[in-house]
Amino acid sequence: MDTTDRVAAAFAATPRSRFLPRAARRRAAYDGPIQIGWGQTNSQPRTVENMLRLLDVRPGQRVLDVGSGSGWSTALLAQLVGDQGSVVGVELVPDLVSIGRTNLGALELPWARIEQADPEVLGWPADAPYDRVLVSAEARSLPQPLVDQLTPEGRMVIPVQGRMLLVRARAGAEPEVTEHGAYRFVPLL
Repeated sequence: MDTTDRVAAAFAATPRSRFLPRAARRRAAYDGPIQIGWGQTNSQPRTVENMLRLLDVRPGQRVLDVGSGSGWSTALLAQLVGDQGSVVGVELVPDLVSIGRTNLGALELPWARIEQADPEVLGWPADAPYDRVLVSAEARSLPQPLVDQLTPEGRMVIPVQGRMLLVRARAGAEPEVTEHGAYRFVPLL
């Protein structure tokens, strides 16, 4: 199955409505961001789909999800890596960590988890390196601590100053960075 079909299958297996506040669930088909509280949003499905395609997640990979929110992106990534892979989502807002864990737990994907992020530490270096890193919050510049958590051939998708970047790590060299359109996200704190 190619990446496009795998991403479509992950979306089909992971309904957005399960990750929205009860009052917003009727809007799950809306192709735009939806407020989930604490100044955070559940990202526009088309944007998430584009990011996952760029990320090119493969079965069995180790993935970091920065800004996991209510857990939807973590669950989608878990579908893509399958039970031979692993996904760790990190979130700063304690209430969202709890909500995300509950949402993720309902899907019985034990190879994925959500951790409380440390505001002084970007990502989750304890489990690094990662084959893939997805960042669902906008950075002011490319964060070196996240680049450092990639394997030598890893990939990261991250919005930086309104532009979606694909970062390809390269062993012994500076990463290759390409731009893939304009997007708006909540800020990476």
